Amino acid sequence: MAQPLAKKDDDRDDEAEYSPFIGIEKGSVLQEARVFNDPQLDPRRCSQVITKLLYLLNQGESFTKVEATEVFFSVTKLFQSKDLGLRRMVYLIIKELSPSADEVIIVTSSLMKDMNSKTDMYRANAIRVLCRITDGTLLTQIERYLKQAIVDKNHVVASAALVSGVHLLQTNPEIVKRWSNEVQESVQSRAGLVQFHALALLHQIRQNDRLAVSKLVTSLTRGTVRSPLAQCLLIRYTSQVIRESGQNTQTGERPFYNYLDSCLRHKAEMVIFEAARAITELSGVTNQELTPAITVLQLFLNSSKPVLRFAAVRTLNKVAMTHPMAVTNCNIDMESLISDQNRSIATLAITTLLKTGNESSVDRLMKQITNFMSDIADEFKIVVVEAIRSLCLKFPLKYRALMNFLSSILREEGGFEYKKAIVDSIVILIRDIPEAKESGLFHLCEFIEDCEFTYLSTQILHFLGNEGPKTSDPSKYIRYIYNRVILENATVRASAVSTLAKFGALVDSLKPRIFVLLRRCLFDSDDEVRDRATLYLNTIGGDGSVGETDKDVKDFLFGSLDVPLANLETCLKNYEPSEESFDIDSVPKEVKSQPLAEKKAPGKKPAALGALPTGPTSTIDAYEKLLSSIPEFSGFGQLFKSSVPMELTEAETEYSVNVVKHIYDGHVVFQFNCTNTIPEQLLENVCVIMDATEAEEFSEVASKPLRSLPYDSPGQTFVAFEKPVGVPAVGKFSNMLKFIVKEVDPATGETDEDGVEDEYQLEDLEVLPADYILKVGVSNFRNAWESMGPDNERVDEYGLGARESLTEAVNAVINILGMQPCEGTEVVPNNSRSHTCLLAGVFIGNAKVLVRLSFGIDGPKQVAMKLAVRSEDETVSDAIHEIIASG
Repeated sequence: MAQPLAKKDDDRDDEAEYSPFIGIEKGSVLQEARVFNDPQLDPRRCSQVITKLLYLLNQGESFTKVEATEVFFSVTKLFQSKDLGLRRMVYLIIKELSPSADEVIIVTSSLMKDMNSKTDMYRANAIRVLCRITDGTLLTQIERYLKQAIVDKNHVVASAALVSGVHLLQTNPEIVKRWSNEVQESVQSRAGLVQFHALALLHQIRQNDRLAVSKLVTSLTRGTVRSPLAQCLLIRYTSQVIRESGQNTQTGERPFYNYLDSCLRHKAEMVIFEAARAITELSGVTNQELTPAITVLQLFLNSSKPVLRFAAVRTLNKVAMTHPMAVTNCNIDMESLISDQNRSIATLAITTLLKTGNESSVDRLMKQITNFMSDIADEFKIVVVEAIRSLCLKFPLKYRALMNFLSSILREEGGFEYKKAIVDSIVILIRDIPEAKESGLFHLCEFIEDCEFTYLSTQILHFLGNEGPKTSDPSKYIRYIYNRVILENATVRASAVSTLAKFGALVDSLKPRIFVLLRRCLFDSDDEVRDRATLYLNTIGGDGSVGETDKDVKDFLFGSLDVPLANLETCLKNYEPSEESFDIDSVPKEVKSQPLAEKKAPGKKPAALGALPTGPTSTIDAYEKLLSSIPEFSGFGQLFKSSVPMELTEAETEYSVNVVKHIYDGHVVFQFNCTNTIPEQLLENVCVIMDATEAEEFSEVASKPLRSLPYDSPGQTFVAFEKPVGVPAVGKFSNMLKFIVKEVDPATGETDEDGVEDEYQLEDLEVLPADYILKVGVSNFRNAWESMGPDNERVDEYGLGARESLTEAVNAVINILGMQPCEGTEVVPNNSRSHTCLLAGVFIGNAKVLVRLSFGIDGPKQVAMKLAVRSEDETVSDAIHEIIASG
């Protein structure tokens, strides 16, 4: 078989080599286009030139205005030819050239003449071209002809008119909607293509009227649609009506289900599949409703047509995510697809089997997958790896077989994303299945011996440093780690040094050996490797001096860096070398905002802090300095948090206002940044009147109006409210900007003495629970979580209701809490049915909070969440639960 295939490939190469389009140049083709002007036209030659022009246009070649015009006028002369093939090419090139309004008139008369021709091919193509290049004025002139064409006896002409209607609906909907009666008549046509196009157009005309769409579906599901294509469309429209109407709660019957069920017995395979897929995608579909659809898809699995096998297995793969038990009957058929020549079908079959298989079938599946993996691309391999990870978490007793499989494919050839997916899977299995730790770490150690990816090597070394010392025999990992110091690049060597130090700190019996190895690192060629070795020797006492206490060492090596890196960098830059060493306790722990916000558009948007000084000082420091300088607010104490500016006006309005919320322990100060964008006006005594009717826990205690607000010169006005101390009070405020307007002469800059009082309605603003939580991340969440201890832990479960995806649910909870996601857990893997998100922050009162969110799909699109909170204060843990319960 190999020889004929090779011959066939050679033939293909020859065909490609002698393609008529190779080496085509625009200039030479334009020269050839002069044949359109010959007195004696050569239809074959003209068709060839038009084909080349169309090829250039479809390859993205652009014609200048002059070139396009010359070609267009030359092409119009070809209307005199009676050759059918050439005439069809003329229609195509006119559509592609899209002549301007001035040029359209040149061909309009010819096209309208063709539209009334006795030759059906002329009529159909003329309609398509006219509707493509015409404007609204000409459309009204030919509307009568188009209506007639829709009900024409010739199905090619009718189909052309209907397709043109679909395109025109986007630009001239009011005209096309007048054709409803004719389109309705075409839906009853015996020609399948006409019925298909008519149904598509009729639905688009009525798509914004739910009742009209429902009536359309009701009337057509009684059996008047015969075309398989049209019936597929009708099934989709029926599914849409079912989704919008929901299940009939009185009778318990789903509307139109019987129609979908009847389509499963249609003679056309495309209709059968469309109906089966529609049933599987019904919201809240029951096993009774699902069974006939699964049976049909199971038959397709054994089809001789690859497209049917692929369609069936892809649909079953999706069903397996929500109803795995319903798909188990198809497992034997899907096992035969593992060896399918089409690798896409084989991959989908494998991943579906992994989702639906039982514990007893795991070993057999692994044997089949082993032979399969070498034949597929990395993108398919990643899908299989993720499915195996889910299977292992589902059947933890089978971890040995699954872990061995992952380790074997880890040693094979593959790209970065593929290897990363395997490493991530092994790490997750080690964390979630304690029995798998020893073998998993050993597999990772073997992998880094030959790993070519620096990122993966450092990730594994970091994980090894955290988990290796806790195993029964930590010493067996030292050789693998030190090999990295000898054989790898500087980045991996530095990571290996840190890992060695962690073993030395946690395993006393290994300390002498670790000291020897770290001292050797003092002579490394890279300065960071040397610096790390020096630091760790000093920290754990390997340099002969008295080391730090055991707790200090563990906090240093394993504890989270509880100061933001940006703050640490700023403090290090400002540190002046002296006898007094740098103290990390002097680094502020608050999360610093971005540098002072500038105006989004000159004269349109206010600066976040107005004219505050810029420089290395952080935004929150600048806010604190500004607020403490105002006597009314100086007694409020330490500023806890300042929000990002929130717009209270629409873009491009005459007055632009945004607000920053400053949170204190017992007060909230609203800073309104205002900009006057009207050159002819000066605003005086500017203030914001805040209505706290919907914020009962707040009472206004002070305000600071803005004396003057000239054109394009941002200024601030403040309002302060008192609230219960240490309580995350919430509420909604309505706001009115009040001021006195004085006219300004733009030429002289003189201002009228008399002013007029005026006001401007602003958007409402809310104080939310997230305003009382600072985003402060931790570098090692697991260690931080364990060090916090279970004393103040609060755990509860919540139903989040219907959600489009887990990603939406995760983002919603993160936004409600306003905490910092850790370790990239805010990203939900594709097609995942469960996910864990880790959050960290500081609650008002400077209490550290850690949150572990476990999400899972609980029924069709229903998301359940387990919330575990640990804090330094039990009242804070309770408060986080109250926020979720009320949110």
